[in-house]
Amino acid sequence: MSRSYRIAVLSGDGIGPEVMTEALRVLDAVEAKFGFTTTREERLVGGAAIDATGHPLPTETVASCEQSDGILFGSVGGPKWESLPPDIQPERGALLPIRKHFGLFANLRPGVCLPSLTHASPVKNELIPNGFNVLCVRELTGGVYFGQPKGREERDGEPVAFDTMIYRKSEIDRILRVAFTAAMGRGKRLVSVDKANVLATSVLWRETAVEVAKDFPEVELSHLYVDNAAMQLVRRPDSFDVLVTENLFGDILSDEMAMISGSLGMLPSASLGKQKEGGLYFGMYEPSGGSAPDIAGKGVANPIAQILSAAMLLRFSLGENEAASAIEAAVAKAIDDGFRTGDIATGAAGETKVGTTGMGDAVLARL
Repeated sequence: MSRSYRIAVLSGDGIGPEVMTEALRVLDAVEAKFGFTTTREERLVGGAAIDATGHPLPTETVASCEQSDGILFGSVGGPKWESLPPDIQPERGALLPIRKHFGLFANLRPGVCLPSLTHASPVKNELIPNGFNVLCVRELTGGVYFGQPKGREERDGEPVAFDTMIYRKSEIDRILRVAFTAAMGRGKRLVSVDKANVLATSVLWRETAVEVAKDFPEVELSHLYVDNAAMQLVRRPDSFDVLVTENLFGDILSDEMAMISGSLGMLPSASLGKQKEGGLYFGMYEPSGGSAPDIAGKGVANPIAQILSAAMLLRFSLGENEAASAIEAAVAKAIDDGFRTGDIATGAAGETKVGTTGMGDAVLARL
């Protein structure tokens, strides 16, 4: 029986269409190799959608996503649309509504520095001779970003602003289970990051982590305060396997993790919703970087983050794990063989500098 899936393809703005083209070429190759098919619907989102329809997230795009098994997202935004009202700017008017509409509560961001790319990391090479591979699992729909009440008022004659950090135990439980499950498929080590010495929400977070750990006896659970976690990621990033934390802390730590990896152009991400039958998730998969309008149309953008985002879609939403692993191995081999886009090139002997299409060719050749 043939395996067939539907994917919504939202390339977006800037370098999005260029890197998406390479990801779809790679998808074509693994479909032929591993015996499944995808039906892809390409839809407008972000600034491109504003230009065509007046709105960053047209109803046709949402409908296409609803009918799909997963969303492959490019990037949105750019100076062209920065003067628009905030709620219809590409980022706020497209990304946040998609997350809310589909209940995408779990953000998975791998931070990977391959051994052959340790020179690109700002962390001293001698601290990471073999690189590192960390997975950050961030709760995406709760915490201070969404807590009520929030606002501004006058108190004692001066302006006061306030935000409220709120977490339900059920919200904590479900993100922890995603993280424990991810750890089971990796090195079986999970670090839960909180601020339980100060915050009531973090006390509940830590208590819940200890409870959920009983259902995953093979996973070694440890705890770090967020300030210490930030330091340890710089000091010894290779000591982490999976890291799980709440929304605000995850926003900061995942960006730090991306920075010490060396290049955002290498890093994919997944935003997952409720688990479906068979253990799969509906999700949105996108590069960790932005639309990079300064290099758009020049053919020099690194497509690897988009290609690896497609691999994450295959793994978490379609269950095509063998194909996902093949893509990841092909990317690693292309890098080991010296292929470099401008963001990771140093001019060292043995490097072959390539553009967007050239890097796609290098990965395809190793599939």
